[in-house]
Amino acid sequence: MKKDFLCLSDWSLEELEKIFALAKDLKAKQKAGQQHHLLSGKTLGMLFEKSSTRTRVSFEVGMYQLGGHALFLASGSTQMGRGEPIRDTARCMARYVDGVMIRTYSQDAVDEFAVASDVPVINGLTDMFHPCQIMADLMTVIEHKGNYRDLVYCWVGDGNNMANSWINAASVFGFELRVATPAGYEPDAMVKERAAEAGANIIYTNDPDQAARGADVLNTDVWASMGQETEQQERKKAFTGYQINMELVALAKPDCVVMHCLPAHRDEEITDEVMESRHSIIFDEAENRLHVQKAIMATLMSENSGARSEKREKALEE
Repeated sequence: MKKDFLCLSDWSLEELEKIFALAKDLKAKQKAGQQHHLLSGKTLGMLFEKSSTRTRVSFEVGMYQLGGHALFLASGSTQMGRGEPIRDTARCMARYVDGVMIRTYSQDAVDEFAVASDVPVINGLTDMFHPCQIMADLMTVIEHKGNYRDLVYCWVGDGNNMANSWINAASVFGFELRVATPAGYEPDAMVKERAAEAGANIIYTNDPDQAARGADVLNTDVWASMGQETEQQERKKAFTGYQINMELVALAKPDCVVMHCLPAHRDEEITDEVMESRHSIIFDEAENRLHVQKAIMATLMSENSGARSEKREKALEE
């Protein structure tokens, strides 16, 4: 049966831990120079409405290392950019490729695409969620801390797609999460409600010091995400005091680690000093996008090999 990677909370703890295990194995093979062509002859279609560095490179290189091919499509160069219904594009692309990765604004658009598609769909980022990044983040924590359990995670900054995804992660993985945002910039209310219903251990506050005190992991993102550029100056004022600097790091545990999904505005949401400090695991985090996404693609696309033909055969029988 076809499965998509749209939101972390769609997956079970057991399923996600299998992805971590596969990512670790694929990373070891890549470092050792061993071929691991799990997706030989397969093609990933990549639809980009938002600009990207790490997402495009990591998915494209990942498919190559898995023995497959990645096809880059900017939204302006497709018929979707001229108003073709999402479901029509999805149904056609599923006849050509073995999986689709989408990086766009609307989560609803990705969900609609996945419903219409016969092949797996991966959320490469939306305004609501960034599940691949969270998987890379937690893989990096595992590498540096031994595991992701029994740790206190702190989010400081905007209640954006990354904050929403960390809330989902706390629900699935069961760790303690503290989220510090300015008033008016809190995470999505529905995401918070679902986490509360799941019994997630999450503290929401407007005080970064409270969130950071005794934490094992500090995390942040830009104050103005793509599409919010006109709010840049307004947000700078609102987010004063929500910077990860050495003073905030000093409140966390002495061996705490600091993450940022990048790109970073140095000396805004995070100081240059922190990014270059011994606490920073930011570039390990960036590298692990490659390895964990390879595991996600291999999990989805190798298991889906017979799904399309079965679905079409059933449709013909009906």
